Amino acid sequence: MTFRQHMRQQAARALSEFPTGPESGLYTVTFRIDSVDQDPRFPYLALGYNTEAEVARLLAEPSSPEPWEARWSYAYFPPSGLEGVRVIGHDEQADPRGAELHRQEARAAGLWFEDDEPEHVRDERAERLDAHFHELCVDLARQLHTDGDLVRALGRPLPVILYDMFDPDAMFALTRAANPPELVADFLSADDESADCAG
Repeated sequence: MTFRQHMRQQAARALSEFPTGPESGLYTVTFRIDSVDQDPRFPYLALGYNTEAEVARLLAEPSSPEPWEARWSYAYFPPSGLEGVRVIGHDEQADPRGAELHRQEARAAGLWFEDDEPEHVRDERAERLDAHFHELCVDLARQLHTDGDLVRALGRPLPVILYDMFDPDAMFALTRAANPPELVADFLSADDESADCAG
């Protein structure tokens, strides 16, 4: 089994653990991209979700965030959206098999590095490892859409919001690449507004 296949298998399991039905109020799937000790050799993906009830709770607070922030910003996500319900990759307790597969494939691809290697080698490979993991996460989200996993598990198509804890600006490009446009129009409206202001 490849790491990509493992990610798909674990994602399907995660979706089966999400609440289902209209009463759940689940409106988005979340992909938190992170790494152990901020080390790109040890990335992981936390799959989770957010609900309409959580957004309503935030908006009812006296000092509530803006509606877009309450709905889409990971700064306001509850544990189900931030920590997720399943971790894939370098979490030796949650996913030892995924950690092993990723390490083997990174070594085979010449992306791995040791701490005593020259800085320029470490930097170049770190950048490539990071880009490769982003690509895997985007491809996983696309596959969940195209193969119908989201609809089968949750009853309808939902956006998958991807965010990297160490590169917040990447979330718009990652999410745009991972979803059909109509599902992420509201999420991307903030990015579009920023672009309009910059222009």
